[in-house]
Amino acid sequence: MKYITQRSSQRGLLALSVLSAAILSQYAMASSHREAPFIAGSPKVDGTDFYMFRSYEANRGDYVTLIANYQPLQDAYGGPNYFTMDPTALYEIHIDNNGDAVEDLTFQFKFNNAYGQANAAGLITNGEIETGNGGVQVPLSAVGGGSGSTPGFLNVVETYSVNVVSGDRRSGTSSAVSMAGGGTTFTKPVDNIGNKTIPDYAGYAAQYVYDIAVPGCTGQGRLFVGQRREGFVVNLGEIFDQVNLNPLGARDSRSNTIADKNVTSLALELPISCVTAGSDPVIGAWTTASKRQGRILNPDPAGPVANDAGQGPSIEGGAWTQVSRLGSPLVNEVVIGITDKDKFNASEPKDDVANFASYVLYPTLPTLVEVLFGVPAPMPEGGRTDLLAAFVTGVTTGANDTPANFKFTSPANLSTPGEMLRMNTAIAPVVPGSSGYSDLGFLGCDLAGFPNGRRVTDDVVDIALTVAEGALLGANGLQTCDLSGSSPVVANPGQVVNDGALPDPAEYSTSFPYLATPIAGAVSAN
Repeated sequence: MKYITQRSSQRGLLALSVLSAAILSQYAMASSHREAPFIAGSPKVDGTDFYMFRSYEANRGDYVTLIANYQPLQDAYGGPNYFTMDPTALYEIHIDNNGDAVEDLTFQFKFNNAYGQANAAGLITNGEIETGNGGVQVPLSAVGGGSGSTPGFLNVVETYSVNVVSGDRRSGTSSAVSMAGGGTTFTKPVDNIGNKTIPDYAGYAAQYVYDIAVPGCTGQGRLFVGQRREGFVVNLGEIFDQVNLNPLGARDSRSNTIADKNVTSLALELPISCVTAGSDPVIGAWTTASKRQGRILNPDPAGPVANDAGQGPSIEGGAWTQVSRLGSPLVNEVVIGITDKDKFNASEPKDDVANFASYVLYPTLPTLVEVLFGVPAPMPEGGRTDLLAAFVTGVTTGANDTPANFKFTSPANLSTPGEMLRMNTAIAPVVPGSSGYSDLGFLGCDLAGFPNGRRVTDDVVDIALTVAEGALLGANGLQTCDLSGSSPVVANPGQVVNDGALPDPAEYSTSFPYLATPIAGAVSAN
């Protein structure tokens, strides 16, 4: 992936503005929100973003953080049920550490929702309150005001378990992940209902960051599952207003349309030694969600839980069937053809070459732009191998300041290509906002950023747009990292195809779980 200098004319840049606007108009609601026909109707199992990076919290550089986000576009005020996870689903994070596009480690999350419990005063029992004529069910998720980081009585309590599977996700060896002090049942904090229910939500949620023991792993990890502020940044409104933006203008010239949304995060922090194999520092990872193959709706449900021996709204059964998949951002939105989007969500990386290689090597969008606007699409001989490297095989460079054939994000012994998020754990972390940091990752010569994993602050929209239009090929005079000299140098600085929405590192945390405290559903006047 060596940068090749190519000067661009003013005419070429103007043409690029047009084609970039056309590309932007194709984006879905966010990185992977509602990206396929089937999953659009199943938000609880819709994987929205997947992050993987070396932890940049102080004294945690020997750890890897993985975050799988689900349930897109959460309005903070979305009561009374808010955004519980699906107790009939299986949420998973997979890690491939030997280059065969098959999971070697899988972390499985299963949820349980308990409705109604007695508080200390015995006011509510089994979700009922005494109103003068016996107990009556309470319709709310929370009852009574909280104090500090302690909520009022919660009428819905979510718990979950995590298992780690070595080998095949369904037939491998499964063991329970436990709290450092013992116990295998974890609690998910209730969503940020408002500051009357939970005055100090940040302090409340912090109580559910667990130190964990992972079987087969030396050293403790950390675990958090709960609502966070949406970290993905994208400008949507002006795109649909007759493409009312300037794709080659200032990267902070517009607003982040989804800045007022929340999301649900499944976050793991694990020692690097637990996720790598042998001497190869490169790992690949992705997240999936699965549902049972069969479902029977109950016309006379007696309870909220689907496995109450036929008493719930539905009965689920049969084999686990994958319905959502996410590794690298934006793949299913702007690469996979619309008739194959559901197929991609049900597929595994080991089958990607047979199923989807043509979408990556010969992407349709640049060709459509050429037909519509007469702008030549990047079309190197043999197809877009630059995109194949970024999304499928991992990147290999021959930079002078690295060993020959440096395996940047490509496994040392790649045997089966497959789309996933890849990361070289040997590359030191860079704290967002510090010296050497760039939210453009590789394009800004920050090798700790996307496509070397993905940090929560990486501007993957701008990166993906700029790469799609040929930055790594030296086409159109776009910004990239020139590795041809003795040290990396940013070439064509500022020539970035962008949507005008720029991540601000100050709006994220620099400690686990990194995404910020979710927006409150209400802020009381008192």
